[in-house]
Amino acid sequence: MANGSQIDQLVDRVERLLVRYEELQRTNALLAEQVELLTTERDSLRSRLSAARARVDALLERLPDLNTPA
Repeated sequence: MANGSQIDQLVDRVERLLVRYEELQRTNALLAEQVELLTTERDSLRSRLSAARARVDALLERLPDLNTPA
C-alpha cells in the first residue's frame, strides 16, 4: 500500500509539473512576442530619431555662421 501511495504522489507531482511546464511555455511565448514587438518599435524609433537628427543638422547648416562677418 505504501508503494501505491508513493506512486500516486509521484504521479500527482509529475502532472503538476507538466501543467506548470505548459504554463511556462505559454508565458515564454507571450514574452517572446512582446520582445519582438518592442524590438520593432525600438528600431522604428531609432530610425525616426536618426531622420529627425538629419533634419536638425540640415537646418543648422542653413543658419548663418555668427563668427564670419555678414
